[in-house]
Order: sequence, then C-alpha cells, then structure tokens
Amino acid sequence: MPRFLFFIELADARKKKRRRHYTLEQELARLWEKMRRHEIAKEDRAKLVTEALQKMKGKISEIVGSHISSRVLQTCVKHCSQAERDTVFEELSPHFLNLAYNAYAVHLVKKMLDNASKKQLAGFISTLHGHVAPLLRHMVGSVVVEHAYELANAAQKQELLLELYSTELQLFKDLVSLKESRLLDVMSKLKLQKGSVLRHMTSVIQPILEKGIVDHSILHRVLLEYFSIADKSSVTDIIQQLSSPLIVRMIGTRDGAKIGILCVKYGNAKERKKIIKGLKGHVDKTAYHQYGCMVLVCILSVVDDTKLITKEIIRGFQSVLKELVLDKNGRRPLLQLLHPNSSRYFSPDDLATLSLSIPSLSPKDQSGESSLTETIKVSLGDEESKEDMAVDEVNKDKTSVDDSDLAESGKKDPLVRRQELLIKSGLADSLLDVCIESVEELLRSNFGKEILYEVATGGSDGIMLPTLDDKINSLHNAVASLAAMPKPADSQEEHVLENFHSSRTIRKLILDCPNFASTLWEKAFKGKSELWAHGHSCKIVSAFLESPDLKVQKLVKKELQPLIDRGILKNPKHKEQESQ
Repeated sequence: MPRFLFFIELADARKKKRRRHYTLEQELARLWEKMRRHEIAKEDRAKLVTEALQKMKGKISEIVGSHISSRVLQTCVKHCSQAERDTVFEELSPHFLNLAYNAYAVHLVKKMLDNASKKQLAGFISTLHGHVAPLLRHMVGSVVVEHAYELANAAQKQELLLELYSTELQLFKDLVSLKESRLLDVMSKLKLQKGSVLRHMTSVIQPILEKGIVDHSILHRVLLEYFSIADKSSVTDIIQQLSSPLIVRMIGTRDGAKIGILCVKYGNAKERKKIIKGLKGHVDKTAYHQYGCMVLVCILSVVDDTKLITKEIIRGFQSVLKELVLDKNGRRPLLQLLHPNSSRYFSPDDLATLSLSIPSLSPKDQSGESSLTETIKVSLGDEESKEDMAVDEVNKDKTSVDDSDLAESGKKDPLVRRQELLIKSGLADSLLDVCIESVEELLRSNFGKEILYEVATGGSDGIMLPTLDDKINSLHNAVASLAAMPKPADSQEEHVLENFHSSRTIRKLILDCPNFASTLWEKAFKGKSELWAHGHSCKIVSAFLESPDLKVQKLVKKELQPLIDRGILKNPKHKEQESQ
C-alpha cells in the first residue's frame, strides 16, 4: 500500500472514531440530564446510571478526557453501586497516570479516590511511584498527588514524601519505618550524604516554585524538611522566592503557615515588606483562618515597620473589627497585641509554632534545631507525643520568646512596637468603641469575652493606660450598668450575672481590676448584694471578698460581713484553709 494511502486511511479511521465518540457523548448527555435531577426516584436513577456505564464499558479511558463524558462519569461514580464502582476503577487503573495530567479527567480521578477502598487507594499510590516529582511540577497533576496525600495514612504519606527526598529512597523506601518520620532520622539510618539529598531536593523544589504551584500541603511538608537540613544560602534563596504574594496561597495549611512564619522571622526588611503587601485584600480572610491567623500574629510580633503594618493590616482589621472580636481565630492577632504569647489564649502547639527556628540561620540557638525538627515529627502524625512535645517547646521558649534573637524579632523594643500598633494606630480606640457598643453581646460570647476582659484591664503591662483611661472607665460603667439591670422574673434569657460566660468574665474582672470592682459595686451591688448571693451569681459576690486589693475589701466588708455571719457566703480565709 502506498504511503499516502496509509495516511488517508488513518485519517478516515480517526474521523470515524471521533464521530462515534461524539454520538456516544450525545447519548450520555441525554442520560445525564435525567439522572442528575433532584426529583428523580432512586431506582430510576440507578437504572440510568447502569445504562450509561454499559454504553461506556471498554471505552472509559478514551472518552474521559472530554468535559461532557467526565461529568457523566463523575455522576455515575457518585450514584452507582459498589460493584459498578469497582469495575470502573479496574478499567481506569492502567490509565490513572495519563489521566492525572488531563484537565477534565482529573476530576473523575479525585472522585474515584474519594470512593476508593483502602486496597484501591494503596494500589493507586503505588502507581505514583517514580512519578511524584513530575506530577507535582504539573499544574493539573499536582492536584491528584495532593488529593492522594490528603487521603493517605501516615505510612502512605511517608512513601510519597521519601521519593522527593532522594533518588536512593525511591529504591530503598522499604528500609524506612514510621519511626524515622523526619528526614534527619532517615538520613542517619541509611547513611545518606547530606549534599546528595540537598541537590535532589533542590532539583525537585525549584521547578515547582518557579511555576508557582505552591498550594499543596505535600510541598509544604517537603519545604519544612528542607529547612531542617539546608545550608544558609539555600534557605535564604527559598525564603526570597516565597516572600511574595505566593505566601498567601501557602498559609492555608498547618505546615504552610509554619513556612510563612519562618519567612517572616528570617526574611530581611525588603522580603517582609513583600509578604505584608501580598496580604493586601486578604487580611480578613487570613485572620479568620485557623492557621493563617498565626502568620498575622507573627508579623505583629516581629516586624519593625509598624507604619506598613498599620497601613496594610491594622486598617484591614478595623474594617471588620467586631466580626474579628467574636471569631475564634480572628481574635488571636488582637489578643497577641493586648497580651502577647499568653498561654491563656494560645495553645502550647501555637506557642511552639511561633517560636520555630531554622537551624542553619540560628547557629547559636541549639534549641532552634530541635524546635523545627520536633515540630515536623509532630505534624506527621505522632499524636501520642504531641501534647508533651508542645509543652516542652513552650518551656524551652519561655526564654527565647522573651529574649528573642534580633535576627528573628527585629531591633525595636517589643513594648514600643505594641504601643505603635495598638495605641498610635487607633486600633485600641476602635476596640474600646466596639466593646462599649456591643458590651452585652461580647460578655455573653465564648470568644468576645476574652477581648473585652483584656481591654477592660488595659491590656498586658497596662499598655492602654493612662492614654485611654476615660474610655476604659466608660467600658467599666457600661458593664456595671448591664449588671445593675433588675433580675428578670420570667425570662428565657439569663441575667449577665448568671450567664455562664459573662458571670465568669465579670468575676475575673473584679479580681484583676480594682477600678472595675469599685465601679461595679457602687452601681450594681451596693444594697443589693443579698439578692445576688444565691445561685450562680454568688461567685461574683464572693469575688469582692477575694479581691487582692484592700480598698475593694474595705468597700464591701460592711455589707457582706453579715452574709458571712449568716452562712450565706463563705469567708475567703476559710476557703484557703480548706484548700490547704
């Protein structure tokens, strides 16, 4: 057969194949329109799904690259029986790698993984062996690897990670157990050369960063491990690359937030400026995020350029201040300014994260290396040791947080930095306005009450005093006026002196803030103390007697002593003796 006739026949065959696929797609589209309706009966949908799968049998790998066929298959996989799902998985198994690079097929692959059995997921992860790095360099393929990584157990996660550390580990991955979860441990066990591992990891990481594919938690894990062994120049290069709007896309994961914190701590002034400017327009979303808020906490704690922070971050806070105050995560940056590094508001794990350091950039701080590598070990799934380790980190960092390196924390005095960010920026003034306007809502709130307490006491080190004395007194009066309201006879809503959250906050304010205690007594309790000396509110009345301030004790003694004599209230001295 002449050569040109061969190509003509080949072209005709391809046209016929495309025509058949087009006809099949039209049939599938009609079935899809019926099966995806909400009002359709379960039995009718099952019949349509079975019919569609029968039409696609043997051709799934060919047609799944089409956006129509891919959507039909996703619906079928969602609603079909387990046996039908297993059949589809088996047919696609030899083609998963190719499908992972297809923009339409990738959605089906993710759906298949969501519904895969443990055995099927393990088989899929095995097919990725030797292809993890190339897939991570691909915009679509990286999504598949990340999805598999999120679904994988600890051993499977380690299997995917080891491939990115060294070429040797691709061959000897079975020699590594879960005990060697950290890269340093793996290198020590297998006697791997540090230079070889660094070169391989650099060749993996650099192309990914150059393409801007930085959203995935598997990359964040690899970067943390890289920081734990890399030399100073290598780490500095990575920090320079990440100090941009890219960092905003990374801080949505636990490890990504740690990378963000390390970039803020070890970046120079120019790099820190790029990071802060990159947060413009994303400040509120970042503050609400479980991990992202800790990056903002770090920025407020270590960056010296308070004018830039005020412009880009504090102004962002002020536009949604009440929402932040009432939000579990949003309040954290505010609490860091009001009461820095407080174990009352930050968990041991949070404080350990804030005190992370990079070994090659902190040669004098031997605890720094431990901090980074131990944190890596925790987040790989060693849950039993997590709490103890985090507590150890806090104990270690009591000195490092207070006497932090200039390279990490800047040259400005922490108290001066707080004053500029909290007082000069007008943030404290805005916080007081919010607390006064929404005093009842904040007192009854699980999270808002903490901000109100710190503002009412003037913040740690009395940072808001005496500048804002008048407004703080107005807040004290607002709380006292609320407490002075008559006790409702028949109401579903509890009085603030009996509500779970507000009663505890008011009690704590009495013990820690004598000015508030005096105002509250004069406005709400004087002459009415016996009314509140019963039930839940009696703890508040007792707080006046337990106050460490002698003036407060003297103020209330005349009225409360008869209640003690009658046995309505307990003498605080007797309480101390009982506890001893």
